[in-house]
Amino acid sequence: MTICGAIGLAATDPTDAKGKEKDWITLDHCELVPNKANDGDSFHVSVGPNEYIFRLYMVDAPETDEMTPGRLVQQAKYFGVAVPQAIEVGRAAKEFTQAKLSEPFTVFTHMSDAMGQSRLERFYAFVETKEGDLGERLVRNGLARIYGFKAIPPGLRSVRAELEHLQQLENQARKNKLGAWGIGARVPTPNTSHSVPFITPEPSAPNLADRTPSPNRPRGKAKTPLGRIDINTATEKELTTVLGIGHVMAARIIAARPFRSADDLKRVSGIGDKKYALIRPYFQ
Repeated sequence: MTICGAIGLAATDPTDAKGKEKDWITLDHCELVPNKANDGDSFHVSVGPNEYIFRLYMVDAPETDEMTPGRLVQQAKYFGVAVPQAIEVGRAAKEFTQAKLSEPFTVFTHMSDAMGQSRLERFYAFVETKEGDLGERLVRNGLARIYGFKAIPPGLRSVRAELEHLQQLENQARKNKLGAWGIGARVPTPNTSHSVPFITPEPSAPNLADRTPSPNRPRGKAKTPLGRIDINTATEKELTTVLGIGHVMAARIIAARPFRSADDLKRVSGIGDKKYALIRPYFQ
């Protein structure tokens, strides 16, 4: 069994009729186009006057609804979670991708057909943000599995190098209980023991295991001192000590930085007048 088969990757065809590898098409200054069909690994993109749909190579974020139950069951099984929890992870992945693509980004594509149900053709691609490859960031934060069509990323000589890197990122996410692995940590699943170096998770990594606090666990939010938190430097952990701010909202706040002052919290999606009045006193 090859490494591709072991983790659910299928071959694609980045070669021309003569068997020569196609050149990468580089699309700079891309912007995310809001669309209800966007999710963690597939989204509408505008490049100048043109609009495309791109699907990430080599990674697969869970579905955001129950429209494709067979695929959703496979995704839930991969992470060792229930189907409703997999949907929750998929929605978190969608928000994560939206935040990462809130600034112009670069797309590398062979324009290989990724199929799809939209009137627009969908193409496979690697997407580079200011923080690095989007697919890698999703896996690193436990929001996508290693799965799908493969290609040699720009700048690398083999697919194997990228697969090994993705596997390392997944092992780290599993160990740190990030994203779906935080939920799955409550359920015994095979192959959960990995010996890897500890890394500090990204500030915007949603730890879904902490969304529903145990009734027997003391809540730190009640002890958060008023007027102490710096809106531009606070970590995700610090932000989530504020009553009314969960991990998804913390990710949105971090993605919206820098702020002129905490008064600008109103511009963050999901913070209306009532929530603003609740959380504003905690910030400097």
